[in-house]
Amino acid sequence: MSASPVPAPEVPPQVPDAPPVPPPAASSYNAPPPSAASAPSASLYVGELDPTVSEAMLFEIFNMIGPVASIRVCRDAVTRRSLGYAYVNYLNASDGERALEQLNYSLIKGRACRIMWSQRDPALRKTGQGNIFIKNLDDAIDNKALHDTFAAFGNVLSCKVATDEQGRSRGYGYVHYETAEAAETAIKAVNGMLLNDKKVYVGYHISRKERQSKLEEMRSQFTNLYVKNIDPEVTEDDFVELFSKFGTVTSAVIQMDDEGRSKGFGFVNFEIHDQAQAAVEGLHDCDYKGRKLFVSRAQKKAEREDELRKTYEAAKQEKMSKYQGVNLYIKNLEDDIDDEKLRGEFEPFGTITSCKVMCDEKGTSKGFGFVCFSSPDEATKAVAEMNNKIIGTKPLYVSLAQRREVRRQQLESQIAQRDQIRLQQAAAAGIPGGYINGPPMFYPPPNAGAYPPQGGRGIIGYSQPSMPIHPYGQAPPQGYGGYPRGVPPRPPIPREGGPTTQPGIPRATGAPAASGAPVPRPGPQGSIAPPRGAPGVAPPAGRPPQGYKGNPPVSRNGPPPAQAGPPPPAAGTALPLDTAILSSASPMEQKQMLGEVIYMRIVPSQPDLAGKITGMLLEMDNAELLHLLESPDAMAAKVNEALSVLQEFTQRDDAVAGAA
Repeated sequence: MSASPVPAPEVPPQVPDAPPVPPPAASSYNAPPPSAASAPSASLYVGELDPTVSEAMLFEIFNMIGPVASIRVCRDAVTRRSLGYAYVNYLNASDGERALEQLNYSLIKGRACRIMWSQRDPALRKTGQGNIFIKNLDDAIDNKALHDTFAAFGNVLSCKVATDEQGRSRGYGYVHYETAEAAETAIKAVNGMLLNDKKVYVGYHISRKERQSKLEEMRSQFTNLYVKNIDPEVTEDDFVELFSKFGTVTSAVIQMDDEGRSKGFGFVNFEIHDQAQAAVEGLHDCDYKGRKLFVSRAQKKAEREDELRKTYEAAKQEKMSKYQGVNLYIKNLEDDIDDEKLRGEFEPFGTITSCKVMCDEKGTSKGFGFVCFSSPDEATKAVAEMNNKIIGTKPLYVSLAQRREVRRQQLESQIAQRDQIRLQQAAAAGIPGGYINGPPMFYPPPNAGAYPPQGGRGIIGYSQPSMPIHPYGQAPPQGYGGYPRGVPPRPPIPREGGPTTQPGIPRATGAPAASGAPVPRPGPQGSIAPPRGAPGVAPPAGRPPQGYKGNPPVSRNGPPPAQAGPPPPAAGTALPLDTAILSSASPMEQKQMLGEVIYMRIVPSQPDLAGKITGMLLEMDNAELLHLLESPDAMAAKVNEALSVLQEFTQRDDAVAGAA
């Protein structure tokens, strides 16, 4: 059976290198489709994306063509996982045309992307005008090969080969032309022709609704019958004679195996539907040579599977509704508790219809089980009385049983709610860029100023900044100085799998890359004060939101002010580093331990900026941090490098302040 085309699917890790851009080639993409708007469209739909592709990766690729106005990877509202497609908006339509010509079907993380003009008005897609269907395609034909074949007949808006979950071709595809005349020309030229030595069928695409209505009509007027449970001794002559009394039989066959023995089923086709209907009514469940025949309308395999699937889903829903609110899940059971002991514990609360302790292959208890009551009131009472009750030496956990999918959805929803709360708390605390898993990331056009990371490593297409920037690409938040009033700061560009700076180079920020690392807080008068707690740097309550790059820069009106808060400890009070504990800790805990030791090493020489420099150094890998602790010369060099970055930023900030 064929399926409807999917021109735009309705359905969040190291960042790889940008895929090579193929050279411009002849293409049927000459101009965006006509639009009612006065200005031509500059929005592209990018599909067939790997789930790990992010806005930053797409920006690096598409910004090589021209200035990108915005990029949005569409994600699930709850899980924030990518839906596999995105929208790229250019500042002008000519850049969009070049992107279609040069980037369409190019590889992004091993997948050939599919690019088309974003059709915001669904009228063109729903009418089906210019949409054709191709089947019996060779497995080697992909989207690009299909596009190259049919681009000669007109302007192709969309082209897709249907694939399964493993990315293998299903043998059919769709091509959407801009005009119905181009579609008609393609049908006449290609239908019945050989593509890769396979004869293909090309015709107008029929929507699923129309196909369904035709199928229903065909089913109601069936003439072909399926017969099973046939005695192996029955011959085809006997088979024909059995059904001939109901009308004219045009064909009849009993399926045989390789040795010529009957498989016990066959097919009969009548001349008209009334005869076939009479045969079904007369012979179904009828005894023939000691066996009850099964006679019904012949069905395709896909249709039978669909009916079986619907039957299974209906039975599952019925079972779920039957046990909704009465089935309990119990865990933390003692090993010696079996079905009878578990039933005895829960019998005082009502009538138990079933009780089962789950065991492994050896019959050993897995520590959990299920108890089903006859009414929801009894189950609710059992949960209230038995949850956290000590049975043996363990407190029981008792709750209403839920399916795995429901529990997963609830957990994902709780995680999303916690992220939202953390985002709100970050915004209330004035932390810049408090996105967690981010709404869509928008990039400013070049004429509004773009800011590459310090040191020359930036996104392709960035221009030199016309306004001051925070060292290593992070703009200072408004209210802390460094920007004239009314000029918005540049949003940070997230980098999956690592910091935005080159490895080993510190950045002017007080926030470490890993959660759990020390986060210095701004003290009075813009100074940098260590967090509350011990003389070291304590971890924050939760991980810093994505996009948060640290504290505001030091004051631009002279040297940094004095350290606020508790006085720095003496040089001889540096915390010892236990390598055994460090090796057994998680990466976040390792980062925290290293941060505390580094902070205490820097305090004697730089008491005012120890917290700031520690945060900058913690952007490095843990192995490099260990090397710094083992080599005082390397540590001193990195500290001096960080100080020079801070000094450069302060001078640039002062210059812009004077100009303002």
